[in-house]
Amino acid sequence: MKLAIASDHGGFQLKEFLKDELVSAGYDVNDLGTYSEDSVDYPVYGKKCAECVASGNADCGIVCCGTGIGISIAANKIKGIRCALCTSPEMSRLAKEHNNANMLALGGRVLKNKEALEITNEWLNAEFLGDRHKRRTDMLDSM
Repeated sequence: MKLAIASDHGGFQLKEFLKDELVSAGYDVNDLGTYSEDSVDYPVYGKKCAECVASGNADCGIVCCGTGIGISIAANKIKGIRCALCTSPEMSRLAKEHNNANMLALGGRVLKNKEALEITNEWLNAEFLGDRHKRRTDMLDSM
């Protein structure tokens, strides 16, 4: 599975941790930046990652900023993206099962690394349930 990952300065440390863990687990991870804790604008990186996923150059994407809020809003501006900001493994599983979330947003200032990894693994291992949920994701995609 090809994953795209990106962050602003507030999510940089979390992005680096997740990237290392995901590569160690065998995922093909494309790091789209940022590459330091120098201040940058989260919309740039949310858009960059979302465009990578929307174009098919990645199967799914993970974005991180301080809270996950701003970068998830940015990612969701790109057509075809369903980016879910999750703070628990249950939320991330349901985001995939019910909403077919193709991107996950996490907050580097509000989650511990271990929590974020559990959330990420739950999301990556979940499957979209389809059925009545597909009707709803089709509605989202047509907006």
